[in-house]
Amino acid sequence: MDKLIESLSPLERKILPLLKNNSNLKDLIKKTSMNNVELLRALKFLENKNIIELNKKEKEIVKLDKNGLRYIKDKLPERRLLETLKKEPDFNKARKESGLDDDEFKISLGILKSKMAIEMDKNNITLTKEGEKLLNKDMLEELFLKKIKMGIPVDELKKEDKFSFQQLKKRKNIIKIEKEKDFNFELTKKGKKLVGKKLDLNLTEILTPNMLKTGNWKNNKFRRYDIETKVPKIYGGRRHFVNEAKSHIKKIWLDMGFKEMKGNLIQSSFWNFDALFVPQDHPARELQDTFFVKGNKKIDMDKFVPKVKKVHENSWKYKWDIKEAEKLVLRTHTTVLSAKTLAKLKKEDLPAKFFAVGKNFRNEAVDWSHLFELIQVEGIVVDEKANFRNLVGYLKEFFGKMGFSKVRVRPAFFPYTEPSAEVDVYHPIKKKWIELGGSGIFRPEVTRPLLGKEVVVLAWGLGLERSILDYYDIKDIRDLYKNDLKQLKEIKSWI
Repeated sequence: MDKLIESLSPLERKILPLLKNNSNLKDLIKKTSMNNVELLRALKFLENKNIIELNKKEKEIVKLDKNGLRYIKDKLPERRLLETLKKEPDFNKARKESGLDDDEFKISLGILKSKMAIEMDKNNITLTKEGEKLLNKDMLEELFLKKIKMGIPVDELKKEDKFSFQQLKKRKNIIKIEKEKDFNFELTKKGKKLVGKKLDLNLTEILTPNMLKTGNWKNNKFRRYDIETKVPKIYGGRRHFVNEAKSHIKKIWLDMGFKEMKGNLIQSSFWNFDALFVPQDHPARELQDTFFVKGNKKIDMDKFVPKVKKVHENSWKYKWDIKEAEKLVLRTHTTVLSAKTLAKLKKEDLPAKFFAVGKNFRNEAVDWSHLFELIQVEGIVVDEKANFRNLVGYLKEFFGKMGFSKVRVRPAFFPYTEPSAEVDVYHPIKKKWIELGGSGIFRPEVTRPLLGKEVVVLAWGLGLERSILDYYDIKDIRDLYKNDLKQLKEIKSWI
C-alpha cells in the first residue's frame, strides 16, 4: 500500500480524499477547481490502479439552438404575429408590421391556425376567443423554451413537454440535441483503504539537470515510476498518409535516376490532347469526360503546332481547328507533362528519364472505386536503344519496391502508344490479378512533331490511389480523403 501511495501523481493525491463523498464529475470539478481534462486523466489513472471503478454514460441533452436563443429574447414568431394581429387584422399590413421574414410568417400562420387562434377571410385575419386567451398566457412551446434554457436530458422530459419537443424539433434551429458524457465512479476495496491513509507526501516529481550537477537528488525522495499503468496515447504530428505514399513513390523513381516533371493543373487542349495524337472529335474531349475551364490559351503557330496539325489531318483525315486546341481544361492526365518535356529536349539531352506524381481530373461519378480527382504516377524513358522489354523491367522494378512481387503486362489500346499494355499486379491475399495502370511506347505521331525525329519513348501512367488501397486495408477509395481524425492518427505509416 505504501508503494502504491508513493506512485500516485499530484492530481491523483489531490482528488482521492474527495472521492469518499463524491461520485459525480460536476461536483468534483467544483470542489477541485481542476479542468475537465485534468480530472478525467486523474480518474483514469486511479481506475488503472484498481482504486476506483469508472462508469461512463452518454446522455442526449435538449438545448436551445441559435433561433431558440433569439426567440427567448425577442419572442416566438407566432407570439409576435398574434400581438400584431390584435392591432392590425389586414393580412399584408400585419405581415409587414410583425417584422417576420416570409418563412417565419408562413409558419406562424400555420401554428396559430392549428391552435384555433385565428380565422382567415380573404385579406383579413381575425383573432378567435382562443386567440384572445393566448394573448394573456404562455403557449406550451414558450414554457418549454424557458425550461430547457440550461439544457435538459431527453429522458427526463415530462409528458407535457414531449409535445412541444416534437413540434419545435421540426422547426429550423430552435432546439438542438447534444450528446454529453457523464461519469460516475465508485471506490474499490483497495480505494476505500487508501482514502484513510496519509497521502500528502513530499515527493519530488522531476529530476532536473541542476540536481544531477549539484548532487541534491541524493537528499530527495522521488515519486515511484509506475511502469504498469496505462497512459493516454500521444499522436505526434505527421503528414497525411497519402502524402507519405507519394513521397515514397517519388524516392523510388529518384533512386532509379529519374528527374521529376512538374506543371500547372490547367492546361490547353493542345498539350493535353492534340500533342498526344488524340483527335478533336474523340469522346475523351467531351464534357461528360473532361472539366473545361472558362477562357482560352492563345497558341502561337510555332514549330510544334504546324507539325501536330499536319499529323492530325494526314492521319485522321479531318480539318484540324486551332480554336479547339486553345480550349482550357483541368488536365486529365500527367502525360501532358511528358509531352511538354519531350518538346524541350535537345539531342544532347538523350538518353533521358522523367517521372511525375500529380493530380488529374476526370468528369465521372464518384463511387467506391472512382474519384473525379486522382493522382497519377507518370514516367517516360527517352532512349533510341530502349525496347519493350526495358519497359517491363522498369515496371517490375517499381512495383517490386511497392511491395508487389508479381507483375504482368497484357495487350491493350491507348490513343498515343503502340504497342500498349495494361499493368497488373498479383494480390497474394486475394489470390487474383489487379489492374493498376497503362503503359506502352509513344507512337511516331507523338514523338516526331515534338522531338523532330522518331525516337523510342517508353511511357506509363499508374493510379496511385489504387496502388495503396490494400496496403492501408481500405476498401472504398473515397476513404483515402475523408479526413477522419481517428483514421489519420491511427493509420500505419508507409514503410
